[in-house]
Amino acid sequence: MEHVDGFGGFFFRANDPKALKKWYAENLGITVTPADYGGQPWTQTAGPTVFEPFPADTKYFGAADKQFMLNFRVGNLLAMVHQLQASGIAVDLDPKEYPNGWFAHLTDPEGTRIELWQPKGNTP
Repeated sequence: MEHVDGFGGFFFRANDPKALKKWYAENLGITVTPADYGGQPWTQTAGPTVFEPFPADTKYFGAADKQFMLNFRVGNLLAMVHQLQASGIAVDLDPKEYPNGWFAHLTDPEGTRIELWQPKGNTP
């Protein structure tokens, strides 16, 4: 059976796409998509990606009107949390160590919940 190799893009609606692109670039390092085909878009580090539908009434995504949550892998969760907090972004660091690593949560300027995940094997 043929299968996909990974995500080639994630496309979603935003109230202010230009401002949101800038926020993601400045705070999470996700580069803005180039204006032409000669430029290089954001490139991920190879690693696990979880694709998991949740029940329609889940509270895990934050606001009830949000249809998705973003989960980003990070190499050093504490450094990322401190960097975001230094920029005035509220981050909830989960103190628990899970079998698959460590987590923190924040929201983007349009209220989308973001989960930061440091996989097990990288000491926090």
